[in-house]
Amino acid sequence: MTTEAHVLTVGGLRVAVIRKAIKNLHLGVYPPDGRVRVAAPLVVSDAAVRVAVIGKLRWIRRQQAAFERQERESERELVSGESHYFLGRRYRLDVVETEGPARVVVRNQRTLSLHARPGWDTRQREALLHRWYRERLRELVPPLMEKWQAALGVEAAGWGIKKMKTRWGSCNAAARRIWLNLELAKKPPECLEYLVVHELVHLLVRQHDDRFISLMDRHLPRWRLAKRTLNAAPLAHETWEY
Repeated sequence: MTTEAHVLTVGGLRVAVIRKAIKNLHLGVYPPDGRVRVAAPLVVSDAAVRVAVIGKLRWIRRQQAAFERQERESERELVSGESHYFLGRRYRLDVVETEGPARVVVRNQRTLSLHARPGWDTRQREALLHRWYRERLRELVPPLMEKWQAALGVEAAGWGIKKMKTRWGSCNAAARRIWLNLELAKKPPECLEYLVVHELVHLLVRQHDDRFISLMDRHLPRWRLAKRTLNAAPLAHETWEY
């Protein structure tokens, strides 16, 4: 349970500190602008947090520089001619106004044809595209869950898809429930598989410790490449928040 959240300034960096009933301190740098967050055990003092951050300053700066260089999607208006991503490929959007069913169709492996009602605004067109992304993930995820639950000898109680601001996925180990970010529909297929394996491994190991890494190495040897691919893919335009 989170009991305290506040901000420290360390070496000119703003560091969000959240104290939880956990055993180890975890430091993360998050897109799109390299925000720094520390999850610390209840008994760890601010002074100890500062020492931990100072010891990671070079690494933090490298991560922030990488986010600064990372390509970002431009703001979307959902009009014909825009570029949109699906499974790592870039498609040209073609908006077709129709009185028929509202739907999205892939044409010629180059075009996303968005059939929208006349007069629909950007928000309504975006909702249609997001619904289509969600439907595609609901087709793609079950075979991956079946494959990797069997391989790892685990079983999730359930999984879902939602928009997340700072994570590609999450695992509630106590409830045995996995969440995947809707944005994964835009990323290459190997990134989706990596996230499924990553979160399922958390049902066995909660922390990113040596045992976690060993399991990832054993079952998905190329997981680091998939992770790099995911982090190198264009970020969504929106401003991410904690």
